[in-house]
Amino acid sequence: MYTIVINRNMANATTTKKLNGNGTKDAISRYSNVKAQFDDNLFNNHWFEVDTRKPKPKKTNFNFVDLFSGAGGLSLGFKQAGFNKVLSIEIDDDASETIRNNFPESYHFEGKIEDLTDDKIREIVGDKTIHVVCGGPPCQGFSVAGLRNPHDPRNQLFKEFVRVVNVLKPWYVVLENVPGILTMQDGQVYQEILRQFGLAGYQNMSVRILEAATFGAPQLRTRAVFVGNRFGNENPYPQEQYSRENYKSIDSAIDDLKNLPPDPSINHEWTRHSKKMEERIAKVPPGGSLYDTFRDAWKRQYKGVPSMTAKENHGGVHIHYEKNRVISARELARLQTFPDDFIFAGTMKRAYWQIGNAVPCVLARNIALAVRNEMEKLKEKE
Repeated sequence: MYTIVINRNMANATTTKKLNGNGTKDAISRYSNVKAQFDDNLFNNHWFEVDTRKPKPKKTNFNFVDLFSGAGGLSLGFKQAGFNKVLSIEIDDDASETIRNNFPESYHFEGKIEDLTDDKIREIVGDKTIHVVCGGPPCQGFSVAGLRNPHDPRNQLFKEFVRVVNVLKPWYVVLENVPGILTMQDGQVYQEILRQFGLAGYQNMSVRILEAATFGAPQLRTRAVFVGNRFGNENPYPQEQYSRENYKSIDSAIDDLKNLPPDPSINHEWTRHSKKMEERIAKVPPGGSLYDTFRDAWKRQYKGVPSMTAKENHGGVHIHYEKNRVISARELARLQTFPDDFIFAGTMKRAYWQIGNAVPCVLARNIALAVRNEMEKLKEKE
C-alpha cells in the first residue's frame, strides 16, 4: 500500500495571525500547510473542483442517509442542496429531538448504531436508492490494530459506518472528521480508512482539508472531508469562494444580536455571569483567554475577522468581541450558519454542545452541491 508521509511539524502548526490596519487580527487556519501537503500528493489526486455557485439548489430525486448526525449540520446542508433525507442515526437524546423537530419528513433512529440491524435499515429505506451516505464517526479511539481487529471496541463506530455503507451501497460516500485524523499514528489510520472503504467498493476515495471560511462561514473551521464513489470516477469537491482578504467577519453575522435580551425561544441564551465575573471578562483583550489553562475556550474574539473555531468546551465558549459575556447559543449557531428558525432542543448547555459539535451548514451545502453536480451527469447517462 502506498504511503503519504506526514510532516509532523506542519501537522502541529499553530494558527498564524498578523495585525491588520484596523487593529484586528488576520487569522489563518492552523492546517493550511497540511492541506497543501495532501492536495499536492500524487497518491491523493483522485479529485477535482466544482464551482458550486453555479448549480441551483433545486429539489432533486437524490436521497441521503446521515450517520452520527448530531444536531444536523450535514443533514441541513444536504437538504439545502436539494437532497431528500431518508434516515439519520444519533445516540444523543437532545440532538435526536432537534433532528426530529427540524427534519420531520425523515426517519430518525435514536440509539446505538450497532443496534440498528441490516434488516431494519433495509425496511426503513425500502425500494429507495440511497445516493449518498454521509457522517462523521467519532475518532477518539481509532487505532490501526482495532480497525483490523473486529473485536476491538475502540473503532466500533467507524466499522459500523462501513457496515451501513455495505448494506446500502450508495453512489457516493462523504465522511468528515477533524483534520488530526490524517496524522494519527503517523498517517496509518488514514491509510486504513482508505483500505476499509476500498474493500467496500470505493477504491478511489480521496481526502481534502476544507476551510469553512472559504465558503462563507464567519469562522475559521477546518474539516478533513473524505469522498468516494462506486464508479471509479474522480471525486468532486467544492471550489473555494472566499479568500482571506474577504472572509466574512464574526460581527457581520451576529452584531444585530449583541443588545438583544436573552430569548430562550430562539436559543439566544448565554451563561449568566456574576458582577465579579463580568469585571474579570472586561479585562480580557481580543485574542486573550480568561483562563491560562483553557487554550481553546473563553477567548475574546477579534472584530472584523472570522471567529476562531466555534465550539463548546465544558461550558466555556468564546467571549463576545464587545460585550463582557460569552456569545449566546444563537450567536454560536449563526457562526455555524444555522438559520434562525432552526431551534435546538434541551437546555442552554445542551444547545451549546449540539451547535459546537456540528458541521457548518454552508460547508455541508457546498460539498453536497459538488457531489450533486456529478450525480446529475451520471443520471443523464442512465
